[in-house]
Amino acid sequence: MANVIRHTLTAEELAALALSLAHLGAGPQSVTARRGLRHAFQHLDLDDDVIATTLTTLTTPLPTDVARRVRAVAGAITARLVIRIQYHDAGGRLSVRDVEPVTCMVHGEFWYLVGWCRLRRSIRAFRFDRILAVEPTDLPARAHLPQRYLPFQRRPRVRRPTAA
Repeated sequence: MANVIRHTLTAEELAALALSLAHLGAGPQSVTARRGLRHAFQHLDLDDDVIATTLTTLTTPLPTDVARRVRAVAGAITARLVIRIQYHDAGGRLSVRDVEPVTCMVHGEFWYLVGWCRLRRSIRAFRFDRILAVEPTDLPARAHLPQRYLPFQRRPRVRRPTAA
């Protein structure tokens, strides 16, 4: 019997696992990997609805078209290249954006591309189900540290001194 060391995964580690699972698609290795990830999450307080929903999303295979877009983004992250995406925002408006991809992640019931949007000149999270197309470019992307840009991670509360 193997010993298992359990620890809390960081948001950056979860993002990397999510991206790796997207590469596996729905084949036999992905079933084993997702089962292993469920075991890794067993120590978490699944009474937290966001964590429980995120785990379900993370361990469910992506639709083929979404998985294809995730793989294209993952390739651009590895090659440090800008991608051009066609994106429908929450209001249904279509835009074309050049994005320096930083990472992919899962939060709640959605997968996201986190990247530096050159149009908005800031970090943005794009829901993969709203990305209509991903086109690789030959433009180099700057290196970004994922842990600085993960928008949904819980931050420690800062206690402010009270005035005496």
